[in-house]
Amino acid sequence: MRWLRRLGLALAGLAAALLIVTIWTARSGDPMLYPPSGAESETVFLVSHGWHSGLVLRRESLTGEGAGAALRSIATRFRAYDALEFGWGEARFYRATPTLAAFDWRLALSALFTPGGSEGVIQVVGLVGPARASFPRADIVPVPVSREGFARLLARLEASFRLTAGLPIDSGPGLYGPSLFYEARGRFSYANVCNHWAARLLHAAGLPMTPVLDTHPLGLLADLRWRAGLAAMPTAPDLSKP
Repeated sequence: MRWLRRLGLALAGLAAALLIVTIWTARSGDPMLYPPSGAESETVFLVSHGWHSGLVLRRESLTGEGAGAALRSIATRFRAYDALEFGWGEARFYRATPTLAAFDWRLALSALFTPGGSEGVIQVVGLVGPARASFPRADIVPVPVSREGFARLLARLEASFRLTAGLPIDSGPGLYGPSLFYEARGRFSYANVCNHWAARLLHAAGLPMTPVLDTHPLGLLADLRWRAGLAAMPTAPDLSKP
């Protein structure tokens, strides 16, 4: 039928356009930074929670080169913890969505399509022990970065915080565990979601980035696998099953 042919042509055209945009917006990595050479490297963990992704960093590393007042203040405030998870997102939607089960389409659409974008926040979560122990069922990708790449990642992370009197602005308890929200720079929209933020931090460390893929956590995981050669860790066994 003619309408089926037209539909097929339209879908093929849409797929071709998406492929062109994906390739056109892809950014190459920096071979001087990634992959790291020699023994001087730092491992960052990309954690995907299904709808949202963040980065886990050693707390002790937050006072090194590239860190500023915001990260040093946070490292002091969370000094009882081995590592910290950082996640950026839209202020209203992020606070209202502790798990995928709490996903609210109305809030999500408002966050994605508010003209001019919406205000962002950063959640910082204190972790005791390895990332896998804290997030047994999440997709976690270990990312080795060079010392210089890590310094650039820290500088970009530092620049994500909104400051007053030189310090990050605490905006209340986080969603889980020992956590806090902080006011953030940047406007959230369909073109700048939490996964883009995480990908940009890794791009600052020298990894390649494909924004179209990185819009969704599954695409970000695929991007890290295909372009950076990185694989997710095995998930922990589900002890609730016989």
